[in-house]
Amino acid sequence: MGEVIWTKEYKLERYRKLNETALCGQIVCAGSSLMEMFPIEKFVKEDKPDLILYNRGIGGFVTKELIDNIDVCILDLKPSKLFINIGTNDLGDPDVTIEEIMNNYSRILCTVKKSLPNTKIFVMAYYPVNYDAATEEIKPCLLIRTNEKICQANNAVKKLAAELNVQYIDICEPLFDEQKRLKAEYTIEGMHINEEGYRAIYPLFAKYLD
Repeated sequence: MGEVIWTKEYKLERYRKLNETALCGQIVCAGSSLMEMFPIEKFVKEDKPDLILYNRGIGGFVTKELIDNIDVCILDLKPSKLFINIGTNDLGDPDVTIEEIMNNYSRILCTVKKSLPNTKIFVMAYYPVNYDAATEEIKPCLLIRTNEKICQANNAVKKLAAELNVQYIDICEPLFDEQKRLKAEYTIEGMHINEEGYRAIYPLFAKYLD
């Protein structure tokens, strides 16, 4: 047996298999790497052992990919509560406008609302980044995916949530340094968050779980 290569396709197939034995009507998290890397299943097991939560985030996903794979990542599990953090990879593409991202986001939310009218949906504010703490490899991306652009996108997500009557939540406050950047000690390479950073925001996230 060769080493497993954790491609998007592999993760989707793995989730598809896991969904066969998963319990419907539980809490589900969906999105891209910032959701996938959130050790939320581990934190919930430690903090609220009676709750069942499934993380179906997939690193590298853009909004279009979540639309295309919405069954595996969300619908098949028929969640009672759904937390979504999707669109940050779109923000790193200079050819994609915030309006285009929100159009895709709207399709995702409308699909869930139509298929699962009783699911409580939470759309999450995008986390900050830190260019000065970034590796050389990541810096070019952060010239496009800036905190200013993230702030504009968060305002757009907040507006979309109000229009579609879903709940917008912002748990970013513990991540900010004095310049409203992602704290250097909480980031892996300027963009992604380490476990310490996720632990800092978990108490705010946990308020929405019960």
